[in-house]
Amino acid sequence: MTLFDGPGERPRTNPLSAIRRLPRRTLVGVVALAVALVALFTLTLLPSTYVIQQPGPVYNTIGTAQNADGVDVPLIAVEGADTYETGGSLDLTTVQVVGNREQTPRWIEIAAAWLDPSKAVVPLESVFPAGTTSEQREEQNAVMMVDSQADATAAALRELGFEIDARITVASLVEDSPAEGLLREGDVVVSANGTHISDVTQLRELIQQAGGAPVQIGYQRDGADATTTITPTRAVIDGAESWAIGVSLMTDYDEFPVDVHIQLDNVGGPSAGMMFALGIIDVLTPGEATGGEDIAGTGTIDGVGTVGPIGGIRQKLYGARDAGAEWFLAPESNCDQVVGHIPDGLSVVSVGTLDEARDAVEAIAEGGAADLPTCTAG
Repeated sequence: MTLFDGPGERPRTNPLSAIRRLPRRTLVGVVALAVALVALFTLTLLPSTYVIQQPGPVYNTIGTAQNADGVDVPLIAVEGADTYETGGSLDLTTVQVVGNREQTPRWIEIAAAWLDPSKAVVPLESVFPAGTTSEQREEQNAVMMVDSQADATAAALRELGFEIDARITVASLVEDSPAEGLLREGDVVVSANGTHISDVTQLRELIQQAGGAPVQIGYQRDGADATTTITPTRAVIDGAESWAIGVSLMTDYDEFPVDVHIQLDNVGGPSAGMMFALGIIDVLTPGEATGGEDIAGTGTIDGVGTVGPIGGIRQKLYGARDAGAEWFLAPESNCDQVVGHIPDGLSVVSVGTLDEARDAVEAIAEGGAADLPTCTAG
């Protein structure tokens, strides 16, 4: 049986020979394209060393939320005082993190997020520090949320004229911190350099004023008074470098004169504090504080009403806009991250205290928001 040289049979060709006959420039282009395609395919499979921050859910603090049984209940419920009807919205904003230490986004997802103004690509370590699991991070965020709700309640009630007593307690110590061996978990901090401490913000300010010099800390342990001297070191706190003694502090309050319950599951961290406080005030005061307007915002708060910086401000701006808010209350300490990143249709007001935030809400409700402070560069 003959397998070749049949009449009309096409001659065999070598594909490599055809490629070799291509012009040199064309050949180089073909090889470059092939390499690029292989690299792109590889990037779609390889994990990255980053995570993505994007807008998360938005919750109306004067509206409802689902409890553990899936039933809608007031997000803020108050007992022991008169409450009033509310209107409009006072929205707290959140950030959703895509990826974790166990599974990071792929490079193709990272590339797409870089091109999206509502998202941010941040190093894995900045969200999930080495040695911290996803479960540990969730537990820490849950604790911060509980503390934030207590601080918001204290700040709101103080704003309304109630007397609130508080204790500053050492929750934990950073490994190899300046306070290690000097303070213990459970110690109650009562003074710094002879000044009585009423809140965590005041303690931090006194430490900064020392400029790195040793700070005398007065504390109570097992009911006994004592003092120790701690030399602060530089550390990154809330995204900024400052002096620190290396302790995590928790504010404990005596029983509040009004019973406030905040229902919000699956959300952690301290950044909703200011909006919780505004919601509590609205529920406890006559009339609609918002005047029917949709107002969103973010910011930590301490028990005396100081509004502090948060992370993910850009994502929260877009989340607020997408949820229908027209106004956004931003911590003045976040203004550098706000400028140039405000989405169309959203007006931003800069606030530094709960009192300023409350004044801003009232001005918006009355249509007099034109004179409110806004964020400026620098």
